[in-house]
Amino acid sequence: MERAELTIAVQRTGEEVILNLAGEIDMLTAGRLSAAVNEVLSDAPPRVVLDLSGVTFCDSQGLGTLVVLSRKASHAQTLLVLTNVGDFLLRVLDITGLRSALMIRNEPANS
Repeated sequence: MERAELTIAVQRTGEEVILNLAGEIDMLTAGRLSAAVNEVLSDAPPRVVLDLSGVTFCDSQGLGTLVVLSRKASHAQTLLVLTNVGDFLLRVLDITGLRSALMIRNEPANS
């Protein structure tokens, strides 16, 4: 069975670092996402944006990872923002009660 991978492209602007994610955030890829965000947080940018427009799936491990990363960013005095969150993921966040634990910005990101 072929599994979708998670690709992470990093863009740095003056005020923020944008991670464009594509693929699945699950138990097999959550560690890679954590490592990428932790590396970005080591530079202490004011804002880290996770662009989820290319994310096709997110399991419970992925959801937990997003919450943990949001808390790590907060401890580093960095704002972690999710953008372009798909309807399926918004529904899951509402059902699990995790939407309030995450900063979500769904207007188009500045390019």
